[in-house]
Amino acid sequence: MGGGVERAVLVGVDMTRTSQGRSSQARGSRAGVAVSRPAAVRPGSIPTTDNGSTSADDTKSPNLRSGDVSRGPAPASASTALDADESLAEFRELVASAGGTVVAEVLQRRARLDPATLIGSGKVEEIAGIAASTNADLVLFDCDLSPTQLRNLEAALPCRVLDRTQLILDIFARHARTREGQLQVELAQLEYMLPRLTGKGKAMSQLGGGIGTRGPGETKLETDRRRIQARIDHLKVELNGVRRVRKQQRQRREAVPVPTVALVGYTNAGKSTLFNRLTGAQVLASSRMFATLDPKLRAIELPSRRKVLLSDTVGFIRNLPHTLVTSFRATLEEVAQAEVLLHVRDAASTYGEEQKSQVEKVLGELDSMAKPRIEVLNKIDLLGEHEREGLLVRAQKSHSGPAVEVAVSAQTGEGIEALLQAIDKALHTDPLVDAELRVPQQDGGVLAAIDAGMVVHSKEYDGNLVRLRVSGPASLVGRLRKYRVRGE
Repeated sequence: MGGGVERAVLVGVDMTRTSQGRSSQARGSRAGVAVSRPAAVRPGSIPTTDNGSTSADDTKSPNLRSGDVSRGPAPASASTALDADESLAEFRELVASAGGTVVAEVLQRRARLDPATLIGSGKVEEIAGIAASTNADLVLFDCDLSPTQLRNLEAALPCRVLDRTQLILDIFARHARTREGQLQVELAQLEYMLPRLTGKGKAMSQLGGGIGTRGPGETKLETDRRRIQARIDHLKVELNGVRRVRKQQRQRREAVPVPTVALVGYTNAGKSTLFNRLTGAQVLASSRMFATLDPKLRAIELPSRRKVLLSDTVGFIRNLPHTLVTSFRATLEEVAQAEVLLHVRDAASTYGEEQKSQVEKVLGELDSMAKPRIEVLNKIDLLGEHEREGLLVRAQKSHSGPAVEVAVSAQTGEGIEALLQAIDKALHTDPLVDAELRVPQQDGGVLAAIDAGMVVHSKEYDGNLVRLRVSGPASLVGRLRKYRVRGE
């Protein structure tokens, strides 16, 4: 999406085979534009309009090409547990994050997808009228479009057409701040664009066939392909360099036993707000989706006085484009290297379980599902009193089982101490040990190190000696072994 506030028509697709008797939902723009309601589609039937006449949905227009695909990609809502309305609501948030304004929404229910346009030529004509009457700058589809579908829709609609992946890539491009983030976004955009060059019907000459068609258009297309491929290869080399530098940084950190804890979760679950609460940092915490792209790393102190590094990572989302997972692997390696994962979940979300499954799907791609994980149920301040109490009781019971849950409000700070204690318990690197020490009073540096890095349970003075019972990291206790009481 370009600069300024752009006007968008949103199109959702609900593929259902049991839609008889169910009316589709279509919402008008804020300006009051009327959007017609598509008829339900029965398996094997010819779709009809509201007045009973035959629709053009299954009739291919002569200028629509469908030979290179047999079936369009499934819409986002068809492959997840979200219903079509929830999917469209999430898509609306994505548009707001991209800086757009929604002027109309259309939800089309179909028994089968049209390989040429996904939604059928009759619905395309309807959307063309809506786009024209609302002066829309673009039409956004809440699903992925094939190159053919994109080409056909751009030829039939009076404005630009973007699918779900293109919108997410645009948001990533807007929010990337570091050089690394910008490289990763550009790589993902180019890899997505390359097979769709022939789909840019309004912006590029088409590759033709037959006498007189093999001219400058074909030359330009092939030149563009070579340039994009060369740029992709160059970006991969640069990102490999980034990966090497990040690996060296991790190796230097690993020389000192400071474990890393990584925040993961669905976009807009409150990870950055929680990061700020735990670290005292002032990283951007926004209700916009994908506000955090570039990884942040800060040290925090646990109740045991141990230090850990906390990493804030990019949020995940339903049907996260594979090109993004691949391109952001250098960033997401912080997740793969972390000892403990804090899976931040929006406790107030109506589809929290679906969000959880999507996050776990990406963690599986990163081979990180076996890591110790704490479910952080965030935003409990948005729950009613009864719901909140029930969640707190459930979280308390989970501490004795394998799946640990902690209920918190990153906004108010409620539950943060319990979360820190849960992190302490989950860490296995540099474990806590109990010890009894006798330290001469003149060894002030040692006494200061004990106060700074250990929990002191008791302290007694015996002449020139200080007797202490402590618990602290094994590495620190080991460095003070000459002060340990014999028999310890």
